[in-house]
Amino acid sequence: MSTETTASVSTHILDTSAGRPAEGVAVHILARCGREADWQALGGSSTDADGRCKDLPAPPEGTTHVRLEFDTETYFAKKQAAAQQDAPALRDSENGRPVFFPEVTITFAVVPGEHYHVPLLLNPFGYSVYRGS
Repeated sequence: MSTETTASVSTHILDTSAGRPAEGVAVHILARCGREADWQALGGSSTDADGRCKDLPAPPEGTTHVRLEFDTETYFAKKQAAAQQDAPALRDSENGRPVFFPEVTITFAVVPGEHYHVPLLLNPFGYSVYRGS
């Protein structure tokens, strides 16, 4: 059993529509100490060329829940602009948004001393997450 008093969190994002890491996705981390407590913004980062956020701040002592917020709309808008064409597969025709999920928010419970790696598998119309190692 670990003697650390805080949990640590890491994440990475794989763009399953491209079969590669999702570079440049903004990720924000929030924490709270108890189910009824307010969320406290801890900071943010962006994914690197490997799709990883290596510098997310550690949750403070007493944290019971962590929330990761991923800015997927900006990522897919940049990806579409880089393609220099109107990519119908990235377009939600009913409302004109670049993606169906403009953001992905994942909330999970944490225990002090544990490390939580939370990978996000992402495409324009869906996503999946799991607790990694």
